[in-house]
Amino acid sequence: MDDDIQGNTTIELEAAVLRRLLQHLNVRRTDVQNIDLMILAGFCRNCLADWYRDAATERGIEMSKQDARDHVYGGSADKWKANFQKEATPQQLAAFAAAQKSRA
Repeated sequence: MDDDIQGNTTIELEAAVLRRLLQHLNVRRTDVQNIDLMILAGFCRNCLADWYRDAATERGIEMSKQDARDHVYGGSADKWKANFQKEATPQQLAAFAAAQKSRA
């Protein structure tokens, strides 16, 4: 396989993985809260949206923060949050603060 084909294949595979991750988080595992992702993995759906927007900007594509979030959430981010996101518990907030401190 030459480098161009291999490079394109890599891009296609990585894109497929991202689509599957988003579907997993937004359809199959709506119970997984953003704060839990932040505590355990150091990123959440909003981070993915920020990275998506950054990638667009690097390619000269203008994209609003809301448009990026809507893409990552698979529709209206606000509607997804209203349907699935819960208020963070005191325990989650404490775990988040501890995780942020340990990553600093």
